[in-house]
Amino acid sequence: MRKLLLILLLIIGFSQVSFAQEEKAFQDGEWFKFKMSYSGFLKAGNATLAVKHATLNNKEVYHVKGKGWTTGMIKWFFKVEDRYESYFDKKTNIPYKFIRDIDEGGYTKNLEIDFDHINKKAHVNDKKNKTKTVVNIKPNIHDMVSTFYYLRNNIIIDTLKIGDEVLVDMYYDKESYRFKLEYLGEETINTDFGDVETLKFRPYVLAGRVFKEEESLTVWVTKDKNKVPLRIKADLAVGSLRADLEAFRGLKHPFQIVVKR
Repeated sequence: MRKLLLILLLIIGFSQVSFAQEEKAFQDGEWFKFKMSYSGFLKAGNATLAVKHATLNNKEVYHVKGKGWTTGMIKWFFKVEDRYESYFDKKTNIPYKFIRDIDEGGYTKNLEIDFDHINKKAHVNDKKNKTKTVVNIKPNIHDMVSTFYYLRNNIIIDTLKIGDEVLVDMYYDKESYRFKLEYLGEETINTDFGDVETLKFRPYVLAGRVFKEEESLTVWVTKDKNKVPLRIKADLAVGSLRADLEAFRGLKHPFQIVVKR
């Protein structure tokens, strides 16, 4: 159950062949809530994502805050309280600031990262260990939260073909990641809201301590203009984790349902 919100955020980025600006997929006030279950039956926790308008260093930005926490029986033997935040440009989605403040069964981190895209530097403030470092970054690199919103704004549904892949450069904590995703096709799935048409993706991850193998993850996002993450499945080294969208508000576009429940 470690990496509760991290798993959720990493695997809801999704793929496209080319990038071209379409109508924005989200807006100020958007909010998601996910319910998470472990090994198919045990309630594991919840996670939320919220978008708000903000100003950072005289720049108009979106401020996205993600929270994750364990619930029920699991929290008594493994408590998780995670917070991730990103401040990114309203037009380009390029991040200016990223925050990771977590407590996962006693494993804690408290980092603030400020991105200097002009000089290609990331200023990392490790508040837990009271250290500050400056590291080199790639041009236009994203954090794990801004990646999701950037792709939602730029995915081109009409050009997707099964097997299409994309590599996304993300900066997380003190390292850069090359994150690969593969498009698997369309699927209509049953949800709490009814049957919904989705696009299905496979994000590739490192097998080992957390994930069972590279192909351990599957994610479904709505086929409408919102590109809402509806369901995520992960085969872990021990057991499995599933996240389902439980509630939402503030969508920019209509939420399309094939059959209402």
